[in-house]
Amino acid sequence: MGETVGIVGLGLIGGSLAKALHAYTDRTVLGYDADGAVLTRALEEEVLSGVLTPERLAECDLVIVALYPAAAVEYVTCHRDQFRKGGLVMDCCGVKGVVCTPLEPVAREGGFTFVGGHPMAGIERSGYAHAFPELFRGASLILTPYEGTEERHIQAIWELAKALGFGRLTRSTPEEHDRIIAYTSQLAHVVSCAYVGSPSAPDFQGFSAGSFKDMTRVARLNEDMWTELFLENPEALVREVDTLIEELAVMARAIRQGDRERLREMLRRARIIKETIDRDG
Repeated sequence: MGETVGIVGLGLIGGSLAKALHAYTDRTVLGYDADGAVLTRALEEEVLSGVLTPERLAECDLVIVALYPAAAVEYVTCHRDQFRKGGLVMDCCGVKGVVCTPLEPVAREGGFTFVGGHPMAGIERSGYAHAFPELFRGASLILTPYEGTEERHIQAIWELAKALGFGRLTRSTPEEHDRIIAYTSQLAHVVSCAYVGSPSAPDFQGFSAGSFKDMTRVARLNEDMWTELFLENPEALVREVDTLIEELAVMARAIRQGDRERLREMLRRARIIKETIDRDG
């Protein structure tokens, strides 16, 4: 990996990457954000060495595009001729199919290597103000490279990621990523938002403990980003939502009918699955 990394978008993920690069590596970090106040703050804090203008894209050995999916595709497409020839470009989007598919020919035409990426890290708050360099400590980095991507490019990204605190590299395809992430991430946000939508939610004071906090934590989300993520992965997400609705219906029927054995078996099965997940994870 070379010495200069560019970051487009200084929100929670992009800002935390910039801060981690500044704190844990000797890389030169150039950055850009559409919010001038954010860009100024990052420069004043010396997290960035300079502004990533289109003219300076060619200086970067790696450009990380930390934008929403549609904006990421638009940025890479518009600047295809300005990235360094032979350089690396990686996105950080939470869905991969709608990003990786249109950018494959763009990267080929532009003479650079594009690798789909998804840092599996986050908190309930968004924006540069909440970004911090330890966000990725022990986190998984999912990469969805195109078939034929040189191994040295994957290893270059991973070596840098390890320096930033990532603990695991997971390789996938865009299709597999979107199918699995619909369950492991997107469905959890759907459930949490639906849960706090109950008319009972305002009455929780004095009646809540850890389980309530666990269920409601991710409902504190960025609605603009998650709306786009949901709508960019509709088939996989709706399939998971429908499966959950069916499971809930069976459980509700068992409770309504007083079917103790059926209810106990469902709870037992859930406990076993959870214990297996915790043990193998």
